[in-house]
Amino acid sequence: MCILAWNWQPTQSTPLLLLANRDEFYARPTQAAHWWNTDQILAGRDLQAGGTWLGISPGGRLAALTNYRLPVPDTAMRPSRGTLVADFLRSDVDANSYLQSLAQRMDAFQPFNLLVYDGKQLMGLESRHQRVFAVAPGIGAVSNADFGTSWPKLLQLKNALQQELLHPFVEAQHYLPLLQNPQRAPWESLPNTGIERTWEHALSAIFIAESDYGTRASSIVCMTKSSVQFLEQSYGPQGPSQTLHFSFDLRHIAS
Repeated sequence: MCILAWNWQPTQSTPLLLLANRDEFYARPTQAAHWWNTDQILAGRDLQAGGTWLGISPGGRLAALTNYRLPVPDTAMRPSRGTLVADFLRSDVDANSYLQSLAQRMDAFQPFNLLVYDGKQLMGLESRHQRVFAVAPGIGAVSNADFGTSWPKLLQLKNALQQELLHPFVEAQHYLPLLQNPQRAPWESLPNTGIERTWEHALSAIFIAESDYGTRASSIVCMTKSSVQFLEQSYGPQGPSQTLHFSFDLRHIAS
């Protein structure tokens, strides 16, 4: 997953609205969102490493992960970061306890950012700094750098979400165009993450569509006090493919 944006309003009837794009090589095998039979987790699945980038539990827990962009890929054999999402969803510990424990073993993983919600708290972890923090109410976003990094596409998505929230919430589908914006940042506004400049420019879009790499899934999650609405739009090299809708209340699962 390469970009997350959210509206966190813990005292409101809809505490959390999350928008997310997962960017990956088209050749990497992936299973679309589904209920995992053995764990009762609603998530897509990376069939290469077995983890996931975004998932929800029947009780209303949520976790989402982005990788941290390195100028030179770390080729060391390490555990999949995608297992951390599933591990949180399977557990019953609160968000702070889970992240504080996880922060003590960051050397085992390639760098990442993790966002978790336990039904009460929305919290984040920056693995590079072993930093655990409570997310402030309001609109936020993170991509493949530390939380709070002002990449152009993050500012663009946050501003677009803020404008949409001026209107009454309709359906999850309503927010999908925000995640399908292919506009790239001006060259002079590009971040300097140490990768080749042309590639930096391609990755500066909210929605990426290169020949062998691009946005594989756009996800929208709306969590009220009593229900969850989840939409996933999948993409391949030829464009949009499968669209999935799930909804359930936090007492009786239905999809």
